[in-house]
Amino acid sequence: MRPLLLASSSPQRRAILEQLGIAFEVLPVDVHEIAAGDPVEVARANALAKARAGAAARPGQDVLGVDTIVVCDGEILGKPPSARVAETMLGQLSGRTHEVISGLVLIRDGNPQVVHEVTKVTFRPLGEGLVRRYVRTGEWAGRAGGYAIQEQGAALVRSIHGDYLNVVGLPVGALLDLDSRLMLRRD
Repeated sequence: MRPLLLASSSPQRRAILEQLGIAFEVLPVDVHEIAAGDPVEVARANALAKARAGAAARPGQDVLGVDTIVVCDGEILGKPPSARVAETMLGQLSGRTHEVISGLVLIRDGNPQVVHEVTKVTFRPLGEGLVRRYVRTGEWAGRAGGYAIQEQGAALVRSIHGDYLNVVGLPVGALLDLDSRLMLRRD
């Protein structure tokens, strides 16, 4: 069985697949991601675009595309382009509950299967000093919503309801819903 092709350069997704013992190869793809619309549909559409780009590059190989977004009050909070925007996003999330939504697409034999996962994350009330100290860590860079729960950003979180690994970047339950045989793809 050929390794799964991961159409992503995310180190978090790689680490989760490695943790599961799933044989995979990484093929970063460059696609235009949509950033507006129904959040579930945005995550699913972006994941589909990534999977299709990977499938076009490697025809006949099983391809996984994933997109994870953060949503607060219906607004999609993307990856902040600057420390100042990261501070604003974290201030918006302070003391509130938001959703982390991942769309996953597995393309096998040209047929896409699409699922999504939603996890609710509640932040502690964050003072300006904590927000500034966290932003100085640089973890916000390249992270939807401007934080990384698996790193120092764990200190920002009061609770989560749902799949922790979804917040990290790859919900395992949803992945195995696509195909439980993925666990058989051992190195």
